[in-house]
Amino acid sequence: MATHLETHAVIDRIQAEVIGVPVDIGNIASMSAYLMTLANQKKASGGYVCIANVHMLTIAHANRAFKSILKEALLVTPDGMPLVWTQKIRGFEDAQRVSGPDLMLELCKQASQNGHSIFLIGADDPTLDLLSNNLLRQFPGLKIAGVHAPEKLPEQGPLDEALVDKINRSGASFLFVGLGCPKQEYWCATHAPKLRPIALGVGAAFDFHAGTKKRPPAFIQQWGLEWLYRLLSEPGRLWKRYLVSNSAFVYYSLLDLLHINKP
Repeated sequence: MATHLETHAVIDRIQAEVIGVPVDIGNIASMSAYLMTLANQKKASGGYVCIANVHMLTIAHANRAFKSILKEALLVTPDGMPLVWTQKIRGFEDAQRVSGPDLMLELCKQASQNGHSIFLIGADDPTLDLLSNNLLRQFPGLKIAGVHAPEKLPEQGPLDEALVDKINRSGASFLFVGLGCPKQEYWCATHAPKLRPIALGVGAAFDFHAGTKKRPPAFIQQWGLEWLYRLLSEPGRLWKRYLVSNSAFVYYSLLDLLHINKP
């Protein structure tokens, strides 16, 4: 049985496989403390964080190169109750969901209190303006070192040396990347080795915190039905993703469950 996980910075990572992909065990407090420790010690240059949900893990399960990106991350957080339920089945009773929007807010709060600054990349200029204003309203001491709304990028774009230089010169400690999965993970893996701040792919967090999209109520998130809420909100864009990824996740999870319970 897994031992109780403290809320201070995690030095030795604890992971549990979810459909064959290692995902970190923790909570908002422990994971944000770990990242703040790295930022304070300036030990995470070239590091990035993957906020993993069902969609991301099914991609990683089928794509060896993408799975390697997750394995090289500083953290792979369980964003989605199905991942947490799997970790609990594997004996980690204290496993908790650590979502991109929640982790982003927690790091912004701690950055505002500890002299760190952030950089935002993704979305478009109007969304970044709304996002920046809302974050500054919520955390008056927060320093936003820079923002960048990229032109439309391919899923696996080349290294942008000029942008890397701009981000590094800003002095930011945390770089929030809102390009959507898997584009943001490919972007982080390509650029992080040249970057000084810790990069986090936070996906829809930009839209939620900018107020351009509504986040599901807490009880829907706790029941693991956030995907359904988002599907009903954007059926034309998301139906295929959820049909394929959710079905694949259930199938792979059943195979894992049979393996776990095999005498």
